[in-house]
Amino acid sequence: MRMMVRVKVPVEAGNTAIQGNKMGTLIRDWMDRFKPEGAYFLSEAGERCALFFVDLEGTWQIPLMAEPLFNELKASIEFIPVMNADELGRGLSQLP
Repeated sequence: MRMMVRVKVPVEAGNTAIQGNKMGTLIRDWMDRFKPEGAYFLSEAGERCALFFVDLEGTWQIPLMAEPLFNELKASIEFIPVMNADELGRGLSQLP
């Protein structure tokens, strides 16, 4: 199942991770492990934010993805089901 993973990092925790040279390594390691098909980085409501698009094998992967970010960055994380245009078309074609 394709998910958008929204990761928001509080300012102080982000500053600490950057000053300790941990932010880049943590993000690279996370991306190497979970291989997102897309990754975008932005500011949202004054906090560092990342949007990752991943294809989950199952919901059992949620703790694997979330815990390192919770623990290391004090991040808030959302898993939001998303679809691409082909998947939308397939769903729409099944409507009565």
